[in-house]
Amino acid sequence: MTERRLFDPGLQPERTELAWRRTALAIGVGSLIALRVLPAIAPSPGLQQAWLAPGIVGVAFAMLLWLRSRARHARVTRALLEDRPERMPGAGLMLLLTLFVGGCGILSAVVVLLPYAL
Repeated sequence: MTERRLFDPGLQPERTELAWRRTALAIGVGSLIALRVLPAIAPSPGLQQAWLAPGIVGVAFAMLLWLRSRARHARVTRALLEDRPERMPGAGLMLLLTLFVGGCGILSAVVVLLPYAL
């Protein structure tokens, strides 16, 4: 008896992992740019070190997203091979990304509006 395959392991799960990798890469590059630019626009010289924090957090988040996307790809592939859709990963990675992007939006508003508040 031949074993029936439900999916091609190189198609959709691989494309999804590559999309998550591109997202992590974009966040990493943006964070590296923030490390370079934000200290230069700090409102006072004493705050330059504090303005490094968003870039450092962004680089750490990009690494976390990269690792989580690899783990997600392995779980999805395993669930599809076992034909167990109830074991498919949930929306945790998307929620994490949404919270990070929301935080970036708030930080951007602070950076833009801070000179007017001083």
